[in-house]
Amino acid sequence: MIHLVLFEPRIPQNTGNISRSCVLTGAKLHLIEPLGFSLAESHLKRSGLDYWPHLLLEVHPSLNDFLSAYVNESIYLVTSKAEKSFWEEQYPEDVFFLFGREDSGVPMSIHERFIDHRIKIPMPGAMNDRSLNLSNSASIVLYEALRQRIGNRER
Repeated sequence: MIHLVLFEPRIPQNTGNISRSCVLTGAKLHLIEPLGFSLAESHLKRSGLDYWPHLLLEVHPSLNDFLSAYVNESIYLVTSKAEKSFWEEQYPEDVFFLFGREDSGVPMSIHERFIDHRIKIPMPGAMNDRSLNLSNSASIVLYEALRQRIGNRER
């Protein structure tokens, strides 16, 4: 299964859009608290439309709680600070993609923890430390993992 993990997301519309992508691809969404919004917020519900009852969702009180629950899993940190492109990896069947906060990413200690499992989305026109929208980034990486699965089945 593909898992998308959002570290302390701040913008409800991003989480709502990501939830729709998860439902339509069979992926599971993990939210790491604290969240910048309530799960009952209207912007979140509106962007997730009527997909919410179908979403595989797990909320974790902290990053440590999430990491303790999934200690032996393949977790990739998606960050603009990585050297390796997300295209360069062959993802296992059970894979977790960890995305940082929209405004500040993840703490440096998390970068250090995943130094060998950091991937980026190439942005040839990037402006220094800028990055893509969170829901766009999650969709790009999600569909690459999905493409690899579908491609492997057709071979």
